[in-house]
Amino acid sequence: MDFNTLFQGFNDKKVLIVGDAMIDAYMWGDVNRMSPEAPVPVVEVKKHENRLGGAANVALNLKALGANPILCSVIGVGERGVLFEKLMKESNLSTEGILSTNKRKTTIKTRVIAENKHQLRIDEEETSPIEQVEEFLKLTISLINDIDVIILQDYNKGVLTPEIIERVIDSANKKGIPTIVDPKKLNFNSYKNCTIFKPNLAEIKAGMKVDFDANNIAEIEKATSELRKKLSAKGILLTLSERGICINSEKEFKHTPAFKRNIIDVSGAGDTVISVASLCLASNMDYTDLSVLSNLAGGIVCEEVGVVPINKEKLLTQALKHIS
Repeated sequence: MDFNTLFQGFNDKKVLIVGDAMIDAYMWGDVNRMSPEAPVPVVEVKKHENRLGGAANVALNLKALGANPILCSVIGVGERGVLFEKLMKESNLSTEGILSTNKRKTTIKTRVIAENKHQLRIDEEETSPIEQVEEFLKLTISLINDIDVIILQDYNKGVLTPEIIERVIDSANKKGIPTIVDPKKLNFNSYKNCTIFKPNLAEIKAGMKVDFDANNIAEIEKATSELRKKLSAKGILLTLSERGICINSEKEFKHTPAFKRNIIDVSGAGDTVISVASLCLASNMDYTDLSVLSNLAGGIVCEEVGVVPINKEKLLTQALKHIS
C-alpha cells in the first residue's frame, strides 16, 4: 500500500461532520493527601485548560490529517457559546455550520486529572432533542455540495434526531456522497442506508439488545452481519478496545488485533478512528485496509493523557512500519 500517496490525498478532502459538539475542560493537578471529609483524594489544581470536544474533536483530527472539515452543530449562546466559537477560530476551523440558540446550553465536560489519570469527570449538558430541526437541516444540507464524505457523530446530546439523520443520509446518497456513523444507543437503529456504521462493543450489544462473547470471533461476525443487513449499510466497523477492530462488509469479514501500545487514556480514541476511517472511505480505500489503519490511529492517541487529535506524521511513520 502506498501510504505516502494516500496521506497526501487526505489534503484534498472536504469533510462534513454533523453531530454533538462540546467543550472538553481540564483541571490538571497533584494528589498529595486524602480528604478528611470523605474517602476521596484532594486534587491541588495547577492548571486549567479548555479544548474542543465531541464532534469538534473529530474536526480537529481531520484538520490534523490535512483535510478541510466543516462542523455542523448546535450550541448555546452566552459565555460557553462564545468560548466554543473562540476555540474553533483559534484552531482555524470554520463556524459556518454552527447554529447558536438561547434555547440550549453548550455542553462542557470537565475532567480532573492528576497522577496522569482521570480522578473525576463532571458533565454539564442538555440532552433533549434540538427544537430548531428545520433551521439546522436547511443549514446542514446547504453545505453538502462538493463534500467528499459526511460523518454523523452522535453523543446522545440531541443534535442528531431521527428526522435529521434520515434527511442527511438521504441527501448524501442522492449526491453519491459516502456517510460514516459513530452511533450511541438512542438513535442506534435510525442510521439506515449509511455507508459505514462504527459502533463499539458496548454500543452494538445495547443497540441490538444482544449479548455475545467478545472473544468469540464467530459470534462477532454473526452480530455484525445481522446489523449490516438491518441497517442496509455497506460495512460495519466494530471497535473492540484492547481486542482490536473488525470490519464486516458485503465482500468479507476481517478481524484485526490491536497493535501493542502503552495505553494511558482511551478518551477520544473513537473520534480518531472515525476521522481516519472517513478519509480512507473518501479515498475509495479497501474496507479491510481502512479498518487496519483506523485501528492503528486509535491506539496511537491512547498513549497520551486527555482527548488529543492524531499526529499525521506519527501515524504515517507507524503505518509504514507496522502495515505491509
